[in-house]
Amino acid sequence: MSTGQGPRSPGTGPRATARVRLVPSLRLFVLSSLLLAGVGAIGHIIGWVALTTTLGPTTYLLLAHPDSVSARLRSAVTGHVLAVGIGLACLAAFGLWNHPSIVEPHQDTPRQIGAQALAAGLTLFLLHMCGAHHPPAAATALLITSGISRPGPPLYGMLAGLALVLAIAPLLASSTSSAQGGTGGP
Repeated sequence: MSTGQGPRSPGTGPRATARVRLVPSLRLFVLSSLLLAGVGAIGHIIGWVALTTTLGPTTYLLLAHPDSVSARLRSAVTGHVLAVGIGLACLAAFGLWNHPSIVEPHQDTPRQIGAQALAAGLTLFLLHMCGAHHPPAAATALLITSGISRPGPPLYGMLAGLALVLAIAPLLASSTSSAQGGTGGP
């Protein structure tokens, strides 16, 4: 009984796909792990927490999809700069500048929820208006308005980590993708 499909040619199917994805996946694993470990170590040396949750998705976009609009340096820098400004403005507008982080009482207040929602929404709105599509920037706004990356050393650490990732990841992506003769992305 024929299924209407011809015989599979060698090198196709799930196993072949897994083999093709293995090298770029290993590249992404090694580069992202080394980059983030380096950022964390530098933060530790200078006494700031530089390794924050906004760095994971930013690193992924910059290393795995360097040619996408979301990974363009302009989009990433614009996105995170807007998010920082909006996050700080929302902290001030909601009277949360010196309010404890959501981590301390293990919950957020209605003012923090309002500040977080407004900051993320405004960040996404402005990213779209500016044509700078970088979704991880919304996480930056949330980190600030939740108080996790509050003004002072927590914010300085996050900014230092972002600066390092935004400076180093594109260099890693371009150097390894040119060596592979492709975009470097899976």
